[in-house]
Order: sequence, then C-alpha cells, then structure tokens
Amino acid sequence: MRKSWDAYFMDIAREVASRATCDRKHVGCVLVKDKYIIATGYNGSVAGLPHCDDVGHMMVNGHCERTSHAEANAIVQAAKHGVRTDGCTAYITASPCWTCFKLLASGGIQRIVFGEFYRDERIFDAAAILGIELVEAGSA
Repeated sequence: MRKSWDAYFMDIAREVASRATCDRKHVGCVLVKDKYIIATGYNGSVAGLPHCDDVGHMMVNGHCERTSHAEANAIVQAAKHGVRTDGCTAYITASPCWTCFKLLASGGIQRIVFGEFYRDERIFDAAAILGIELVEAGSA
C-alpha cells in the first residue's frame, strides 16, 4: 500500500533533519506546493559560519542562537531561488516555535504538518484566527 502524501513528505522532513548541525535538536522542514517540494531547511548555522557540532553552542537564555531554525532556512532557500511560498504546506519534524510560526504565516503557508509538539501553544490560537491548518503527523 502506498504512503499518504503527508507520510511521504514527513519522511523526507525527517531525512532533511539529519543534516542539522546543532545536536541540541535536529529539525527538518519541507515546503510543498501542489505535491512538489519547493524548498527544504534544517537547523544549522549561517552559511560560512562555524557549526555547533564543530565549535559548541552559542547559548542565550537557555537556547542555542548559533543556528537558524529549519523553517526559516526553508523560507530563505525559497526566497534565494525566487520561489513563492503562498499556499504551501510545511512539513516539520517538530511544531514551529512562535517566531517560525510567524514567518510561515507571513510567507503564506496555509497548512502545517508537524511531528512532535515543541513548546509553544500560541500557534494553535493564531492558526485558528488566520485559517492555517495545523495537523499533528500522527493524525494526518
């Protein structure tokens, strides 16, 4: 039996997460439009700067700030290649933090499928107001 599209793209998001360069949390994000991958991202350092895995973490208030989050990196990748994100689905191995949720919403993402819940309940109320569908991967 074939996998559902949601299961298929979540598997790819997990593979993308394997490229993460901060061992505190490996997260992958795949942006999909019309069943085609338009961009991917994982949590990692700015291109050209050292990685946590190589030089250690840059901790501020209990969070590593050396890396950019997977969602932000996926949006940046789309922007660098001139690809619109309006109407996309984001497949993310963990639910987005508040900052990344705001980036996804501002980027026109209409659906977010996530693996584990990670940290921020505010995304649920904001998604409801904005009409963004939030789907836990196990229920997809």
